[in-house]
Amino acid sequence: MATAREYGEQVRYDSGTGNSGHYYIDRDGTVLRYVPDARIAHHVRGHNPRAIGIELVNTGRFPHWLDSRHKAMDEAYPEAQLDALVALLGDLATRLPALRLVAGHEDLDREQVPASDDPAARVQRKLDPGPRFPWQRILSRIALRRLPS
Repeated sequence: MATAREYGEQVRYDSGTGNSGHYYIDRDGTVLRYVPDARIAHHVRGHNPRAIGIELVNTGRFPHWLDSRHKAMDEAYPEAQLDALVALLGDLATRLPALRLVAGHEDLDREQVPASDDPAARVQRKLDPGPRFPWQRILSRIALRRLPS
């Protein structure tokens, strides 16, 4: 969580903001709000103005996000984290009645970029939440639907 917070607090845009979701959920289920729902958070390219960003703390591809040799995302999501996600999504659906869909970064940002280890190779920018995320279990517990691909 400390690494996610440090990265999220780096100013990267003229607006004085950085790359951050609205909410971060730690492995133990702790939920932190970084950005109020009414403000835009920079968490997924091309969708920020109309999305609420929820970041799940997970090793993912860290620290080699774009390295073609480090594409495995094999850290499981703990039950406490998933339970907190379900609770947060339920709360958001109640407070934001226009909210109907849920998606992963992998659904929204499919851009292929040069790999950091080999510029001739291309890798997908965003792969999270990745293959270990239990979409069906989460969707069975919430009123939201997954964005069709």
